[in-house]
Amino acid sequence: MGGGAAGRRCPERLALVLGLCSWAAALRGNDNSEALPESIPSAPGTLPHFMEEPDDAYIIKSNPIVLRCKAMPAMQIFFKCNGEWVHQNEHVSEESMDETTGLKIREVFINVTRQQVEDFHGPEDYWCQCVAWSHLGTSKSRKASVRIAYLRKNFEQDPQGKEVPIEGMIVLHCRPPEGVPAAEVEWLKNEEPIDSNLDENIDTRADHNLIIRQARLSDSGNYTCMAANIVAKRRSMSATVVVYVNGGWSSWTEWSNCNARCGRGWQKRSRTCTNPAPLNGGAFCEGMSVQKITCTSLCPVDGNWEVWSEWSVCSPECEHLRVRECIAPPPRNGGKYCEGLSQESENCTEGLCIQDKKPLHEIKSQNIENASDIALYSGLGAAVIAVAVLVVGVTLYRRSQSEYGVDVIDSSALTGGFQTFNFKTVRQGNSLLLNSSMQPDLTVSRTYSGPICLQDPMDKELMTESSLFNPLSDIKVKARNKATYIQNLSSISTQSELKTTAIFGHLGGRLVVPNTGVSLLIPHGAIPEESSWEIYLAINQRESSLQPEGTDVLLGPEVTCGPSDVSVSTPFALTIPHCAEVNSEHWSIHLKKRTQQGKWEEVMSVEEETTSCYCLLDPYACHILLNSFGTYALIGEPISDCAVRQLKVAVFGCLSCNSLDYNLRVYCMDNTPCSFQEVVLDERLQGGQLLEEPKLLHFKGNTFSLQISVLDIPPFLWRIKPFTACQEVPFSRVWCSNQKPLHCAFSLERYTPATTQLSCKICVRQVKGHEQILQIQTSILESERESITFFAHDDSNFPAQMGAKAFKIPYSIRQRICATFDTPNAKGKDWQMLAQKNSISRNLSYFATQSSPSAVILDLWEARHQHDGDLDSLACALEEIGRTHSKISDITETEIEEPDFNYSRQNGL
Repeated sequence: MGGGAAGRRCPERLALVLGLCSWAAALRGNDNSEALPESIPSAPGTLPHFMEEPDDAYIIKSNPIVLRCKAMPAMQIFFKCNGEWVHQNEHVSEESMDETTGLKIREVFINVTRQQVEDFHGPEDYWCQCVAWSHLGTSKSRKASVRIAYLRKNFEQDPQGKEVPIEGMIVLHCRPPEGVPAAEVEWLKNEEPIDSNLDENIDTRADHNLIIRQARLSDSGNYTCMAANIVAKRRSMSATVVVYVNGGWSSWTEWSNCNARCGRGWQKRSRTCTNPAPLNGGAFCEGMSVQKITCTSLCPVDGNWEVWSEWSVCSPECEHLRVRECIAPPPRNGGKYCEGLSQESENCTEGLCIQDKKPLHEIKSQNIENASDIALYSGLGAAVIAVAVLVVGVTLYRRSQSEYGVDVIDSSALTGGFQTFNFKTVRQGNSLLLNSSMQPDLTVSRTYSGPICLQDPMDKELMTESSLFNPLSDIKVKARNKATYIQNLSSISTQSELKTTAIFGHLGGRLVVPNTGVSLLIPHGAIPEESSWEIYLAINQRESSLQPEGTDVLLGPEVTCGPSDVSVSTPFALTIPHCAEVNSEHWSIHLKKRTQQGKWEEVMSVEEETTSCYCLLDPYACHILLNSFGTYALIGEPISDCAVRQLKVAVFGCLSCNSLDYNLRVYCMDNTPCSFQEVVLDERLQGGQLLEEPKLLHFKGNTFSLQISVLDIPPFLWRIKPFTACQEVPFSRVWCSNQKPLHCAFSLERYTPATTQLSCKICVRQVKGHEQILQIQTSILESERESITFFAHDDSNFPAQMGAKAFKIPYSIRQRICATFDTPNAKGKDWQMLAQKNSISRNLSYFATQSSPSAVILDLWEARHQHDGDLDSLACALEEIGRTHSKISDITETEIEEPDFNYSRQNGL
């Protein structure tokens, strides 16, 4: 039996051995062998059990990964990847014995490289599994996928900054870069990690987004999204979150007492924008901070005595009485009670009164004698006192007559009237008496029922009439180039006539209204030879006759040049400053001319293509090429709410007649030199001083009002009158001001004359718009105050220049340029390219109609660069075209002999 069984097992073992040998040959690379079978002949034993199966893995950069497999009992283990057996040489095997069961344990390793994974182009990921053999059969492990790990650089969506109100919801979206494996997301606030487990108000679990349910002030900051996997870490763009607080009004205070003790007056109540105060750019409270209503106080009536009553019947005590009451009229409404006695008594028997029921003649004689002595002495004493009183009265009367003038004795006193005493002499040392030469403080005594922004020139208590156009330097705070110089208010010209006149000939020249930005360039050859014309240039200082229609606004001064009955052969260049922020999407700007009948007609739009005239719009001025003299103005029509009118904000201050009061006046005017000059001259008349360098405010045409506030007033040194620190001006009064300066006044009162320094801030802001802060730090005493400097063009010394001195380009160089570029060129290097290189690419048809297009282009260049004279830029433009290889600035220094021109070049002119 045993031998038979053994005989039967031998063929089975032989078959198993032969099968394993054939599989091994296949694994060693025998090409003639068939594919490995999925199982081997069965044999008694146990199927392999995997103790460790291969795991999914990621290849990082170029580092291969290791897959491992461990099974028991296992005679052999091999890997199969993507359905194909892995070569035997690529396997690393280890064998061991389980001490408990005595079964064989086999562990196998293989390496998978990046190249292997990249070369695989199957429908699914690269995968591997292992197959283990035992005497009983085979077992297969799970499939393990192998992927190349990576993380892209750019986020699919970066978080965006937000401005949210307090207690609003904040949602910051973040979509991390594409990667394998998928990136994990972490949020940072100000470079510190956010742990949503520590703050229930924050949730970072929703699809990588950051959600703050109710925004707090502490939630303001810079937020960054961090994405990371096993390959790398990536940072998103930072998103700034601002949690703002809109201002809220506090409760109204109680109504104050009526300010008039008698008759009609007013009472007020106030509130502050502190519930809460605006924070982080939050909107300021809308509405009035002070309310006033009229009131009437009952006038006090002093009491007066009625007539005395009749004497009463004589009493047993030999006296009778009379009385009176304070009822004619009685005191009312706090009036005074009558002065004096309400009753009188006196003896009623003239010595015949009965005492103790006995007649007087029966009284003892001793008593009679004593009584007569007493009466005698009493009479003598009374006489002495009467004489003394009379002497004193006469003395006092004479003294009073010597101290007071004849106005004291007035006939109205005899008729019951009242006359105010006018003292002829003022007693020395009495600090309560005012100096008669001191002017009254009209601005303080006035009361208001609303904001005290006074644009109406009829209100002469806080604002005086002044001309609209007065000469002043063209202030440019930010553009401080070679063409500017430092100037202060004391050097401003006080001339009131804004008109310049000069005689020009064939050589032409330049005419400038000093310090206004208005100029006129007469080109060479515009006036016939052997002729001379008296040409004038003026700015209309009166109320403009041009009344814009609808939403149109006047953007600059109304300018007149003449004489109007002559015509030039070559276009002249007129420069007019404007206050619009140039943008064709927001503004439609037109040039208008006044006819001889006084009506205004449109000449052209600055964007229009025409051959009659040419407009070149720069950021602060418009340069116009014209053939006829006349009166011109720029009109702007806002196309959208984003149209911006540039305003200049300036603050002036001066002491009032009341030495404890200090007046602040805030002006918002067009950003043109003429408008600012008007304010300066008006302030000179009022004794005002510029307290801070003016600033530029961008005022949008979005119908929102302008708010002007005084902030940070030292609380124990100053207080504001009339108890309002914020004034609001309607949009229409700012937008359609027609160059009239907007004026708001604040009156500050110091508690003691020892306070000579004032420190505060002036905030000028458009609701939902631009804001400017002016820091005031000044001495209210003129002797201690520092003058405020600003930057202006130095053109006041040269109102008229004739001939070569008026032009930056020498005439010989100009002739060579014109001769070169007026000639057509096959390569396009002609006057059209000259125009393009000088940023003149619109309406070239205008230049084509001129006899010398290059000359007109150079005239326009002269008008644009009258203050800087940047010849280097023109030379560079010519070099780019390829017509010249030397800078004009070098040529001019050798060819020009006029000392004035060389001086202007050295000074950047």
